[in-house]
Amino acid sequence: MEPKYAFRWDLLGDINLGRPHLGNQTRLEVYRLMQFTLRDVIEQKLGSSVADEVFYQSGLLAGKFFYENMIGSVESFDDFVSRLQNLLKEMGIGILRIESADLNTGTLILTVAEDLDCSGLPELDYEICVYDEGFISGLLESYSGKKFKVKEIDCWCTGDRICRFKAEAMA
Repeated sequence: MEPKYAFRWDLLGDINLGRPHLGNQTRLEVYRLMQFTLRDVIEQKLGSSVADEVFYQSGLLAGKFFYENMIGSVESFDDFVSRLQNLLKEMGIGILRIESADLNTGTLILTVAEDLDCSGLPELDYEICVYDEGFISGLLESYSGKKFKVKEIDCWCTGDRICRFKAEAMA
């Protein structure tokens, strides 16, 4: 049975047609309001571990669609990173930096400053960027053809002022 709301890129709509006066801009608070109320309801109904899995898998799906529709074919890892950095900054998602990348082992450490999901939030003593973990995993998988497990290791909400992620190719 086909899901009622199976994601397709065209579900993003024609922004120029639908919002001729407001365009594609909205306030960050609106995005976070949707994200954190949705997460709250999922946690209440299904528990925190299921909410984490839903957010990771949603990010994974988004990363794959983002790669396909926004990045496309690239010549090299450097080209991929350059395009991704430019798009993430241009779209106000965050400022991406690669701290280390061993393409032979498939291990990367990357940071996102001014992260859309958490920069400026209060300290919570736990990382919250699970959606970002999935998003990064989807991007890396789409680029390389290998599955990646991505885990946030530093977060604004744990007292850091940057989000840091470790990505490892899965065997």
